[in-house]
Amino acid sequence: MRSSSLLLLSFLLGACDVRGTSDFRICAFNLHHYGDSKSQNSIVMSILTKIIARCDVCLLMEVRDTKEKAVPLLINSLNSYDTDHDYSSVSSGRLGRSAGYQEQYVFVYRTNTVTVTGKYQYPDDRPGDVDAFSREPFVVRFKAPTTDIKEFVLIPQHTTPVNTTKELDALYDVLQDVRKMWKTENVMLLGDFNADCGYLAKKNKKNVRLITEKNLTWLIPEDSDTTVRLSTSCTYDRIVVNGEKFAGDVVPSSATPFNFQVEYQLTEEQALEVSDHYPVEVLLKNSGLLKAGRMLRNVAFKVSSTGGTPLALMFVLSSLVFQMLSS
Repeated sequence: MRSSSLLLLSFLLGACDVRGTSDFRICAFNLHHYGDSKSQNSIVMSILTKIIARCDVCLLMEVRDTKEKAVPLLINSLNSYDTDHDYSSVSSGRLGRSAGYQEQYVFVYRTNTVTVTGKYQYPDDRPGDVDAFSREPFVVRFKAPTTDIKEFVLIPQHTTPVNTTKELDALYDVLQDVRKMWKTENVMLLGDFNADCGYLAKKNKKNVRLITEKNLTWLIPEDSDTTVRLSTSCTYDRIVVNGEKFAGDVVPSSATPFNFQVEYQLTEEQALEVSDHYPVEVLLKNSGLLKAGRMLRNVAFKVSSTGGTPLALMFVLSSLVFQMLSS
């Protein structure tokens, strides 16, 4: 009986360790003109679904859903593909200086791991710098109970290539606005910043407060290639976190592009039908289940040290694990 109890104890604690490694993934993906045409391509939609289903929260850019059908189709596809999670979305209005070309920011998220607790469209009316952005950020605040950070704000940005330096610098003003309005330091800025190659000259980086401010951490390595075309190698897409606490709640070395071309064994031509960008992603530490694992160990030790029977030990541990896995 004792050997059976020890075997069960080992299994249950191992289960806790496995579950505890399930970190929280945030992604940003420029879909390259996602609208009615792309949403009707079943092969492309299948690949997009697999990519986005990897993420707890995924920012989508270059969404041009004028008929308001493409995003619902994507959400339906995600919910059919991944039945372990429920997916929803929150979107900006159509943004852009030209009526003939506008985009939306869309956040797709798992409703069973994260909730939206606030949102607002940055007004872009700062005195002396009105209309700094072609597509001003649509800011969203999320609550993720199982992460170390618990609650955070995401500031998305798809810069205009010809105005990259100015827009990146103006993002610093958005950050300060968010910190003041929501009284939080837990802020992440992410998206297609066009922050490399010909769009952001090295000589101009000293003029970008988002780069020079020491309290900000740029997570995607500088030598990463976030573009699909073999003819380019640029780190356009970025993730930046504000403050030491947020940087400390990121899983070390987890910020990276996701090369879906290699992952799904696509040709360059096939990959470009999906997008000309790779998504970038980062993991947030998920300590809730690790803490539960430590709790189980403590309970097991107390039951054993107080002379509890193996049967009592099995009952207590089984009950606790059931509660954990059901939560």
